[in-house]
Amino acid sequence: MGELPRITFGIIVLNGEPFTRYCLRALYPFAYEIIVVEGATINAAAIATPDGHSTDGTLETLYRFKAAEDPEDKVQIITRDGFWSEKDEQSQAYAEKATGDYLWQVDIDEFYKPEDMQFIVEMLQSDSEIAAVSFKTINFWGGFDYITDGWYLRWGAGVFHRLFKWGPGYRYVTHRPPTVCDPQGRDLRRLKWIDGYQLAQRGIFLYHYSLVFPKQVLDKCTYYSQADWASHARDAMEWTYSNFLRLKDPFRVHNVYQYLSWLERFQGQHPPEISRLRQDIHDGRISVELRRTDDIERVLQSHSYMLKRAVLKMLSPLGKQAQRVHSLGAQAKRRIGYVINKIAYSPSQHC
Repeated sequence: MGELPRITFGIIVLNGEPFTRYCLRALYPFAYEIIVVEGATINAAAIATPDGHSTDGTLETLYRFKAAEDPEDKVQIITRDGFWSEKDEQSQAYAEKATGDYLWQVDIDEFYKPEDMQFIVEMLQSDSEIAAVSFKTINFWGGFDYITDGWYLRWGAGVFHRLFKWGPGYRYVTHRPPTVCDPQGRDLRRLKWIDGYQLAQRGIFLYHYSLVFPKQVLDKCTYYSQADWASHARDAMEWTYSNFLRLKDPFRVHNVYQYLSWLERFQGQHPPEISRLRQDIHDGRISVELRRTDDIERVLQSHSYMLKRAVLKMLSPLGKQAQRVHSLGAQAKRRIGYVINKIAYSPSQHC
């Protein structure tokens, strides 16, 4: 079979605490190199220092990790005094330094189970024709015991494009969505592509902890509400205060709040570094504000909520059907969503 492929992990991060060290520890055994680009884009100035850095000690954590937990010199840290133009530029900054056989993009709040990562590495080793790999996400909400799902995620947004073949002449083109082209200019997902639904059938997922902590969500939504590209999220801060911190509408829990979404109890096991993070929070080794969960518990125990959630899930497209819906235009999606709203949801009777 030959040697295992060399994996370059690429990360862009702003205000990544408390995940930073746990994410790096999770990747380290599988990494040929880990290239981290720290700092803010212009649109994220409201949640950054005046010279464009994290406000929560992320950069200092990166340097501490490099000094104390990088015996094989795998970690490179890229930063600048000043703002990045956009996330495209940040992603291209780590791509330009990448020397591995594959480029695996990871957000600081994304985790995988080690046995799943081992499977992916061996899959790439056994089939050099694979050009791109995507992952279906499990999206945590309000804590580590709850997840969110919904129409936006089931229409294709719950699959993240993350892993790409890499080498001389390859180009990281865009961050939204992550797109890499080969030396002939071909989008790698148009070649041999392992999509997230194939891996989900094997029980392999990306564990996404993007909506767990109050400060984390406040930072994200502050950024979204001011980003040039996110005109759909101008009311993101209102959503944060009414639907994340208060849970006023438990069918609008995902931060892409234009579409119906819902809460469920997480029944599986977390990746080991997340379990370690939880224990460190519990033992007081790190301090982070947690969201209250009594209102989540009330909603999940509501028979009315369970019934309406079941209706929405029954009507939701999955797999290849979801991919077809994802290819529809925004106007068609809005019409479908309007119909589902009428069938399954009444704002005054959700619980």
